[in-house]
Amino acid sequence: MVQSRRKFIETLAIAGASLPFATSLGASQGEGNGNKLQVRLFSKPLDKYDFDFMCECVEKSGIGGFDLTVRKGGKIEPENVERELPELIEKAKKHNLAVDMIVSDITSASDPYTENVLKTASAAGVKYYRLGWLDYYDKEEVWNTVLKYKSQFRDIAGLNGKYGIHGGYQNHAGKFIGAPVWDLHELLNDLPVEYIGSQYDVRHGMVEGADTWILGMRLIAKHIKTLAVKDFTWKDVNGTPETITVPLGEGMVRWDQYFKTVKDYNITGPITLHVEYDLLNKEEEKLSFTGQQEIIVKKLRKDMAFLSGYLRKYDLD
Repeated sequence: MVQSRRKFIETLAIAGASLPFATSLGASQGEGNGNKLQVRLFSKPLDKYDFDFMCECVEKSGIGGFDLTVRKGGKIEPENVERELPELIEKAKKHNLAVDMIVSDITSASDPYTENVLKTASAAGVKYYRLGWLDYYDKEEVWNTVLKYKSQFRDIAGLNGKYGIHGGYQNHAGKFIGAPVWDLHELLNDLPVEYIGSQYDVRHGMVEGADTWILGMRLIAKHIKTLAVKDFTWKDVNGTPETITVPLGEGMVRWDQYFKTVKDYNITGPITLHVEYDLLNKEEEKLSFTGQQEIIVKKLRKDMAFLSGYLRKYDLD
């Protein structure tokens, strides 16, 4: 088993060396507007609104742009990316907002829309995208699952290199690839960090490893090219512990330890701010758009102020 595993990885390394990687992306990673860690808003909680309304909310909140959903059920459906993504990016520019990150459901280089999404995004100035999720299957051996996905990651890295864009896989709590984090290390270890890596999510990291999350983060630090931030706490539901997402600073994330690690390992972002608590309650959803916007902006500003405080504290802004 050990010999076959070694042979498998050596074969992948040789194949990876021959991929047609572009050379321009690496020099541009982390650059832009003079910030070390730029902040974008994961657009999901605002996707139901008109894009101009979304831009007004983000502009007024002090957040620098969007991490825009380009996936099934997202702000942009993958089949419409060629027409809609450049259009929305131009609209965002009018509000002085960047759209240099997108969220996809890409899990394979051979999926029907994968290449067109990456080609269009890169041409429009997008530097980073988030991959879709991959599952562990109960009836399949854990290690065999990791090895199976290794070849998919290699192929995606090759396509990313072709278009000069970085794909980040999010560590998500649950029975997903990336939840233990050590599996991401195995999947990414001999692949080019310029084109494929991790979008590290501290909330999910702490949920899966209350004390050991920091070891996982340190293990894959060189592969972390984007950061997802949100906070959480636990609640008891009929004797079963469940997590709930809360505004930044109201939960259990160890922010000092997290940002010190970001600083120590020279992780240069950008950051995607995930707002996964309710921005509006049922009564507030009945308000005029102006009334809704006031509430939304107030909550986004609060999260952004919290985040900005830590970025200043650790000289990351």
